[in-house]
Amino acid sequence: MKVIVAGMSKTGTKSMKAALTKLGYSVYDFPDHRFLLSEEYHRIAKIGWTTEDFRRMYENVDATVDIPALYFWDEIHKAFPDAKIILTTRDEDEWASSLERQCLKDSQILSARLWEFLSPTWVKCYKNLELLEFLSLGIAPPSRFRRKTVLNKQLAKQIYRRHNAYVMHSAPKDKLLVFKCADGWGPLCEFLGKPVPDEPFPLKNKNAELLDCEIIDYPMFRYMNLEIMISAILLASSAVLAGVVAYRYRYVCD
Repeated sequence: MKVIVAGMSKTGTKSMKAALTKLGYSVYDFPDHRFLLSEEYHRIAKIGWTTEDFRRMYENVDATVDIPALYFWDEIHKAFPDAKIILTTRDEDEWASSLERQCLKDSQILSARLWEFLSPTWVKCYKNLELLEFLSLGIAPPSRFRRKTVLNKQLAKQIYRRHNAYVMHSAPKDKLLVFKCADGWGPLCEFLGKPVPDEPFPLKNKNAELLDCEIIDYPMFRYMNLEIMISAILLASSAVLAGVVAYRYRYVCD
């Protein structure tokens, strides 16, 4: 582990992933935490953790961004004390409004709702992390009977404020960069000791299209969509079979 992005979701974490990838780092983003490390984070949420847990989880990756890893930035840094820490920030009210728009957009995506009913992988990998998502962002996840994801905006702002203050107070000053994506390549590359790429700094997820993009790009989301189709076919087949059996039973009785 070389770089820990401790900034909250919606502070440019997707842009940071793209930028770090361009600079040659292997990066774990939120799908990787959720799918590749789901059992570890489930245990962490329910039982607790040790420094060795995080060392084992992230020993083969260069950088980490987004939830739930950002919630444990200091524990990860204890496991990798030479890693540099980047705190991505933006205006608090702007951040809360952006997070609210993301929650609304995510709630409107049909695939995301179908996963809850028809994808065993979603149940295993995502549901385990809802507690950590609430602690990290103040988001109350949707239930199977409540479509809309609810953001407690006041709680989210408090969490955002406390998190940033804690990072700036506790992170070693010689290893910390407070960064806005609008700052561009210059300060980031200087901090990391990397040459500046000959292209604009990437700006991702500007219109809350995050989950749409992840569904297309990330293999596990494609796998969950395949599970939806298989589950739907099995349910439809079962319904047809039940109908045939019921019809024949009625016919015999008559």
